[in-house]
Amino acid sequence: MIATNPELTSAPPSTKLEARDVDVYYGNFQAIKNANLSVPDHCVQALIGPSGCGKSTFLRALNRMHDLTPDARVTGHVLLDGEDIYASNIDPVTVRHRIGMVFQRPNPFPKTIFENVVYGPKIHGERNRKTLMEICEKGLRGAALWDEVKDRLDRSALELSGGQQQRLCIARCLAVDPEVILMDEPASALDPIATSKIEDLIEELKKEYTVIIVTHSMQQAARISDFTTFFLMGELIESEPTSAIFTKPRDKRTEDYITGRYG
Repeated sequence: MIATNPELTSAPPSTKLEARDVDVYYGNFQAIKNANLSVPDHCVQALIGPSGCGKSTFLRALNRMHDLTPDARVTGHVLLDGEDIYASNIDPVTVRHRIGMVFQRPNPFPKTIFENVVYGPKIHGERNRKTLMEICEKGLRGAALWDEVKDRLDRSALELSGGQQQRLCIARCLAVDPEVILMDEPASALDPIATSKIEDLIEELKKEYTVIIVTHSMQQAARISDFTTFFLMGELIESEPTSAIFTKPRDKRTEDYITGRYG
């Protein structure tokens, strides 16, 4: 039996997001099987595992993105501050307002930098130019991009580098003031310098938000996350503080993966 570190169990942080018995189906295929996970507030939670193991599928279940996928079906419960986001009276648009998403590849709109950042607030009815400018600056500062683009907000977002475009997408996410930020391999398409900037940014973001990130890089998970969850073939195998899962994994399958025996 592995000894439990009392420092990790004596005062657990408050739970921000919780998955209970979550199953995800694509037609008749079950992609996620009875997943249970509690994500503390103001932390970085990494999801790791080999390709096709269900990491991104699980991530998308956390803000009802599968509502937009034909033949996809989610059962179980996802609780945000104790409230089930899959309850019949909950608006999925409101859910995605509170639980933002940053995708694997930068996906800026073919609009100006300014219009990209304020897109969400404008959709929600904000029209005051001064307020929109304040939102834009706050979002870009939050994404560590303001100093690089403040003099060209009226230029096309497509002129930015890949790393800048990804930070712009993070700024666009921050502009609607979410509580949780989901990131699906946000640095996988970036060079090492841009990746480092994204990782530094994630460290800052957890001061105000809860961040859940899918990553193929175990080194990245070890660098930036507080907790790490291992998926394999649609099953959530184990979830522990990152230091524990990389040094004393409870499950042999986790140990085999992190030591490179497969995956």
